[in-house]
Amino acid sequence: MSFAAVAKHVKVLEGAGLLKRTIEGRTHRCRIEAGPLAEADRWIAYYQRFWTGRLDALETALLKHARKKRSRA
Repeated sequence: MSFAAVAKHVKVLEGAGLLKRTIEGRTHRCRIEAGPLAEADRWIAYYQRFWTGRLDALETALLKHARKKRSRA
């Protein structure tokens, strides 16, 4: 990967607040900013719990329906 390509990626990550860059002479030091990632992790975890619950309820309802259907036949 070229330096220009890496520089573009670094700028995108900086713009998203996921990376902090400091420049010391010709050296660019990059540090991950965990805050935005932790926020995204909380959001994902919330919806994972939500959808797991909803899909579990759907599975239960479908299994109940299938059992009723079989018992009638």
